[in-house]
Amino acid sequence: MIASPEPEYLTPEEYLQLEEASPIKHEYINGYAYAMAGATDAHVTVAGNLFVLLRNHVRGSGCRVYIADMKARIESLNRYYYPDVMVTCDQRDQETPNHKKFPCLIVEVLSNSTEAFDRGDKFVDYQEIETLKEYVLINTKRQRVECFKRGDNGLWILQSYTEQDKIFRLNSVDFEGGIADLYEDVTFEQPTL
Repeated sequence: MIASPEPEYLTPEEYLQLEEASPIKHEYINGYAYAMAGATDAHVTVAGNLFVLLRNHVRGSGCRVYIADMKARIESLNRYYYPDVMVTCDQRDQETPNHKKFPCLIVEVLSNSTEAFDRGDKFVDYQEIETLKEYVLINTKRQRVECFKRGDNGLWILQSYTEQDKIFRLNSVDFEGGIADLYEDVTFEQPTL
């Protein structure tokens, strides 16, 4: 997640060039690059579990699943973000090897330092992506998956899943998975008050 801004204004092209050579990842917001902090064990494990589940599901379908190191481009807002997991089924995304502009699913795994941004401004920014059908937030303090689904009227509808539900559904990629599989090997983080 975003830690601190780099002081110099960058064009999108300069940002992409910087990112290629940088040992750390930066998200790009309207001309400024922001260094990203590292992730916890729970965060990485949940993202990895979801990646494996989705990769096995979309194999052979023409859809691609990306984890952590692939950027999502929001051209209308001059943004590049690094979603934890992203799926695109749009052939146009094969034209850009370092970012994707047409995802149907974006997933962010929540952490103490990112939760407010992921729920707020980042979600609002992601809504600018016309092909995005679903935005998912995954909790690392307890078993909870929040799926925001874009309705036919353009409004976002929340469907939450917990341990009691046993399964979660991602309509954007016609996927149904087990909550236990998503949280396999996860040691939950302690909530902060």
